[in-house]
Amino acid sequence: MIHYRDPGDPRTEDPPPGEEWVTQLSMTGPVRENAVARLHGLMLRAARHQVSRMPDAAGLGAALREEIVHSAADEATLSVLTRLSTFEGRSRFTTWAYKFGILHAGVEVRRAAWNGREIELHEAAEPREATAASPEAYAEGRDLAEAVRDGLGQVLTPHQRRIAVALLVDEVPIDVLAERLGTNRSALYKTLHDARKRLRAHLSAQGFLPAQTTEEVNR
Repeated sequence: MIHYRDPGDPRTEDPPPGEEWVTQLSMTGPVRENAVARLHGLMLRAARHQVSRMPDAAGLGAALREEIVHSAADEATLSVLTRLSTFEGRSRFTTWAYKFGILHAGVEVRRAAWNGREIELHEAAEPREATAASPEAYAEGRDLAEAVRDGLGQVLTPHQRRIAVALLVDEVPIDVLAERLGTNRSALYKTLHDARKRLRAHLSAQGFLPAQTTEEVNR
């Protein structure tokens, strides 16, 4: 855990405006230390807020949740410091920075919740019993489900199929899946985007979705 000066120190009152935040965090010495302490305090609040509202965190225990809060705050602080040059002033600095605390806390909670859980990369989704309000709706839902399964098997590559099933059917968090596969979120998003585009084209050809325009196909 990174150790920061207590944000309650009287020398760390009144957070500065956006430009002053960037200036002070870019300096050296006590001025920077005080600014980093303020920033870390903000990241703690963001991380604690995010952890408190995530259902996956409820079963982790108070000690682990607090550990996650501090770990996420440390990581978020470092992320903000390495990305100061990307702050464009379109929002308050604290609003911009707060999102880093939210993001890192979410990643830490999902990682902890899936720790020790095996991820099986299936190539096909397990069929589920459909429920509907009427026989007609049941039949339509069944036909659509069959068309989706056909699309998974016919128009996707084996890799696209495994990723799509893991993310969309098994609901594996994308950051957890990326970590297990030794890849990154961007690569998985690209795979999922391509898989969805192929599935949509397949369902459109089968009459389950409106025909796509040329612009939509090329997206």
